[in-house]
Amino acid sequence: MKRTCNAKLLKWCNSTDRKPLIVRGARQVGKTFSITEFGESHFKFFVKIDFEKETGIKKIFDGDLSPNIIIELIELEKNVNINIGETLLFLDEIQLCPRAIMALRYFFEELPELHVIAAGSLLEFELEKISFPVGRVEFMYMYPLSFDEFLVATDNERLIEKRPNLSSRTPLPVILHEKFINLLKTYFIVGGMPEAVKSYLSGSLHSVSKVHENLVLAFINDTLKYEKNFDIDTLREVFEKIPSIIGREIKYSNISRDISIYKIKKVLNVFKKSLMIHQVSSSSASGLPLIAGINAKVFKYCFLDIGLMQFMSGISSNEVMQSDDLLACYAGALCEQYIGQELIQAGGSQNKSLFYWNRPKRGSTAEIDYLIVRNGKVTPLEIKNGPTGKLRSLHLFMKEHPNVKQSIVLNTGEVGDCGSINFLPIYARLCFD
Repeated sequence: MKRTCNAKLLKWCNSTDRKPLIVRGARQVGKTFSITEFGESHFKFFVKIDFEKETGIKKIFDGDLSPNIIIELIELEKNVNINIGETLLFLDEIQLCPRAIMALRYFFEELPELHVIAAGSLLEFELEKISFPVGRVEFMYMYPLSFDEFLVATDNERLIEKRPNLSSRTPLPVILHEKFINLLKTYFIVGGMPEAVKSYLSGSLHSVSKVHENLVLAFINDTLKYEKNFDIDTLREVFEKIPSIIGREIKYSNISRDISIYKIKKVLNVFKKSLMIHQVSSSSASGLPLIAGINAKVFKYCFLDIGLMQFMSGISSNEVMQSDDLLACYAGALCEQYIGQELIQAGGSQNKSLFYWNRPKRGSTAEIDYLIVRNGKVTPLEIKNGPTGKLRSLHLFMKEHPNVKQSIVLNTGEVGDCGSINFLPIYARLCFD
């Protein structure tokens, strides 16, 4: 599958101040496939070490961490050539070999000319335990396929240039609008996990649910490998409850009344570290930085993938595909998840983080779904159908923050302009011209 990470990998490859690259991401988002494809197509030699399969090769890193010694031992062990400028060395599932992570600093300091990429899931569990080479490596994050990538995978790449953005003022032809809505409905069901997309392309929508079921089991079992303090029933109960709280401020009693709040917090933190969920922080700020107005006790979550969320929520694919209004599906939570997921792909609201606005004033509470930062300005973003008169929170935000001149409302209708409010279809790209 054609992924946007390919361009990032190429930029890293050609950089003059390149550092060893660590590709991070949840399980099954396509890290290994994308790096392997890149290595085989852009280098004369591609050398891959899989610490999960090649357990014995960890011994190479038990002794001296000098890059020249490590390279020589790898060449002898795998009977390969590792040549500067011609070889990509790929250390996969590196979290299983902490000393290999430590060795990356010496590759940067002593052998910076060699192209080295490492990848791993659940890396955060190991990074807490070792002396990590801060400043001597760089990171790239991979996520499930975005809607753009899904369009490419389904042979609809030509539609990408037709997607409106946050600056758009001209409605699309009805036939294009309807096509985007139908493709978005399919994306809500399939999601962006590569295996699910592959199953859809070779089968049908119905075949995807089995992939999602297997992924859920794999995520829970993988987490147990690193957090042995939890039993599988506790992990499963909390994990399966997460989709039902997307778009809502977290109340631990809504997750489980049988599990202690302390344990729920710990389990949720585990899923955050494994990148299965992303926190959406409450901020009262109308200017930068948004983190200046953060309320650490009030937050929401965004899930890893819209397709997994739809499956785990028990919403039938027929209900989504036949819906006249996607915002009515699951009380709008699917749409809020989708926008959060697209924002994460686009780099978050600010500094890769997600924010929303919350006004907890008694008798006059208000909330804006997301605050985004584009072109150095904060823009409130609501996901809602209906006339401007029903956008009470948005009007209140604009009144209290007169320095904010523009707001965005995403809905299932067409492009529309109403003064300071720009109405856009839910499938619009979350960027300005």
